[in-house]
Amino acid sequence: MGPPILSELQEAVERQRRIRIRLALAAYAYEYDNDSIMSDAEFDWLADQVIPSIATGHDKMDKFFKEVFIPDSGMWVRNHPELDKLEKLYKSLRKRGVL
Repeated sequence: MGPPILSELQEAVERQRRIRIRLALAAYAYEYDNDSIMSDAEFDWLADQVIPSIATGHDKMDKFFKEVFIPDSGMWVRNHPELDKLEKLYKSLRKRGVL
């Protein structure tokens, strides 16, 4: 078996982006709004799916997930480098009833 083909790499990158966003939203909701938007089991499972070595093309966030992210806690979200954007996204999704 040879190296992964480009579409497999793109799929892995996109999957990591989505996982990291969902996880950050859940951590934000819980830590800042006392809002459990997913179960602890789902959060733990999702956190275990994060592969910090996969670069997503967002250098600041890639560095954050390599250096700060801890899969067994949501406290890391307090050091999120784009906390203002995360807050805005959370509030927008909550207002629209998506979360």
